[in-house]
Amino acid sequence: MAKSIAVIGLGRFGKKLACTMYDMGADVMAVDKVEEIVASVSGNVTFAVMADVSNPDAVKGLGLKEMDVVVVAMGSDLTSSLMAVMVAKEEGVPYVMAKASDHRMGQILERVGADKIIYPEEETGVRTARILLSDSFLEFFDIDKNLCLLEIKPKPEWIGKNLIELNLRENYRVNVVAVKDHSEMRSFIDPKRPLEKDTELLVILEKADLKYLK
Repeated sequence: MAKSIAVIGLGRFGKKLACTMYDMGADVMAVDKVEEIVASVSGNVTFAVMADVSNPDAVKGLGLKEMDVVVVAMGSDLTSSLMAVMVAKEEGVPYVMAKASDHRMGQILERVGADKIIYPEEETGVRTARILLSDSFLEFFDIDKNLCLLEIKPKPEWIGKNLIELNLRENYRVNVVAVKDHSEMRSFIDPKRPLEKDTELLVILEKADLKYLK
């Protein structure tokens, strides 16, 4: 059964999030107070709804109690964000994520019940910095406070060697979960296949061990 997700606030972050989750198979209700914005996403989500989310009655009328997840994506509008988070929790939504423009706003949203606070601009900056500081990093994704997922290029000294020879878990404290060769990502990994220059590795590791890959 598809997960039901409501995204309230369709700025660049909210709009992209809603459309991406819909493409990934979720049932998505996208909500905004601007009619033109709602119309622009109507063909890319399950439901597109226009509502004044600063009005508690309008938020209650969205039927959020039917949702598995609610994402409040109005980082610049504290009043509307507070209202949406409070109503979502009152309606019994199991998991409410809220976007905040700064840590003070995040603390306030946590106080009224948000389960997780995200700081998209800050997190994008950190992620970009980590990619720029390494010649090997192609993508960086947070999994948890202590874990991350990396897409990396093989170091020059790895090329021509296989995973058995490299023993990456022992030498670099990483776990390889997939290998990408010639634009094809494969979860089945042949440990005896030598790495090529265009090979990409998807690995999981502790953030504290990132230094071993730099």
